[in-house]
Amino acid sequence: QGSKPGEGGQLPGHKVSDEIARLRHTQPGVALISPPPHHDIYSIEDLAQLIYDLKQVNGAEVSVKLVAEHGVGTVAAGVVKALADVVHISGAGGGTGASPLSSIKHAGMPWELGLTDIQAALIDNHLRDRVRLRVDGGLMTGRHVVLAALLGADEFSFGTAAMIAEGCIMLRACHRDTCKPGIATQRSNLRANFAGTPEGVAAFFVYLAEEVRGLLASLGFRRLSEAVGQVACLRQRVTGDARADSMDLSPLFAPPLDLDAPRRFVAGDPIQRPRSELGDRLRTDAFRPVWDGADIELRYSIVNADRAIGASLGGAIALEYGERPPRGTATVRFSGAAGQSFGAFLTHGVELELVGEANDYVGKGMGGGRLVIIPPADDAGDAVLAGNTCLYGATGGDLFVAGAAGERFGVRNSGATAVVEGAGDHCCEYMTGGTIVVLGPVGYNLGAGMTGGQAFVWDPEALLMARLNPALVEAERPDAEAFEELCWLVERHAELTGSSRAAGLLKDWDEAGEHFWHVLPIDRVRRLEESGAGRTSSS
Repeated sequence: QGSKPGEGGQLPGHKVSDEIARLRHTQPGVALISPPPHHDIYSIEDLAQLIYDLKQVNGAEVSVKLVAEHGVGTVAAGVVKALADVVHISGAGGGTGASPLSSIKHAGMPWELGLTDIQAALIDNHLRDRVRLRVDGGLMTGRHVVLAALLGADEFSFGTAAMIAEGCIMLRACHRDTCKPGIATQRSNLRANFAGTPEGVAAFFVYLAEEVRGLLASLGFRRLSEAVGQVACLRQRVTGDARADSMDLSPLFAPPLDLDAPRRFVAGDPIQRPRSELGDRLRTDAFRPVWDGADIELRYSIVNADRAIGASLGGAIALEYGERPPRGTATVRFSGAAGQSFGAFLTHGVELELVGEANDYVGKGMGGGRLVIIPPADDAGDAVLAGNTCLYGATGGDLFVAGAAGERFGVRNSGATAVVEGAGDHCCEYMTGGTIVVLGPVGYNLGAGMTGGQAFVWDPEALLMARLNPALVEAERPDAEAFEELCWLVERHAELTGSSRAAGLLKDWDEAGEHFWHVLPIDRVRRLEESGAGRTSSS
């Protein structure tokens, strides 16, 4: 687990089967890397926005996972102020081998150090009673559980021990797809060897709980919650080895300065349940008509304090219909300046139209529906209408922006279609599916880490080749089939947004087509070339 701040969790390409690729919205045979940073989190404020978004879509309690390292207590205090419900601290031990060996061996610290640091920081900042602390990192026995509780943990997670209970024999070959017990493999002949049972795992936890009960009784506690934070029950073990005994562990079980301060979770704070007034109003006005099969139109004014608009409605529809379109539709028109995450987690049956501009994270995680952003009538031209990190993690839906967007447009897009009139650096980064059309200038590093999907870029000034990241993609002129698809998207963009740029391109489409590039993953280019060669030879 401690490898997460190193190079992240990784699933080798040979283990990414067709089924895994479908579930993860990616390409078969391409390695999946869960990088240490989320692409929409570069500060505590960004994290707070993500937590806010998640609480709008389904009211969930949010857990934030941190890794034991120097200064993690300060980070944890920020996480709690960002309104997380659970702070999950992971130690260097444990884990399932889903990371490079260099990270497994050298990243992270023991969970005891991280937990102690976080406990002290939260008590000092008067935050401890409103958040639950969860710990993992190689917990195996009841003694580990009680020790973690005495150091301040409210909850405990098990990974390796539970896997052993279901049959793991620690071959340490998770990454090779050769797991003999059939646990960490995609190979059907090996998966047939799996002999684990729910009863086996349950039996492990029953005996673990019995050990915990005995240890609690020996310490004079009737329940586990009474032991949380009671560091006075700990002392340093004397081993008889001079070198080991010279280590001063007293900071680990030093009591807080305020002995009366809460040392465990007591109750959540009402501010941990933030709601978007406009978002809830939209859900109230639109959900029942959509459920009944009606087609409704709504209008609202919006300001930049209105965040994650559409997330609550999208969550309610998705809860009832899943990936299927609902019976009705809602067309909602806004005017003004939208806050962050406009249209986040949108789903089928909903179209949001904004006359104005939007902040960062437009269309984050959307799985369907349509977003349209157009400038107000008095705009001076060359409008920038959307912020950074639009369509992050989107798996479906359409986005049409009659202006430019910021950096990282379409990052990790896995299925959405978008037309935009300019984008900053890192456009289409880590993209695995979908289509992006850029009718204007793009920044540097376009297509970095892109393994799926496609992009069309209008490049009349011939700048694209100097700004393309050629590691995994190539740019070529679109063939007849791709050119027809591009034309349809530009026509749709002009129809929905009234874009003067799209209209100008369509007016002399043949000449405009000479300046378009088709950006594709290298593997797909090879397949297209082979397919074309086959058709030529057969004819």
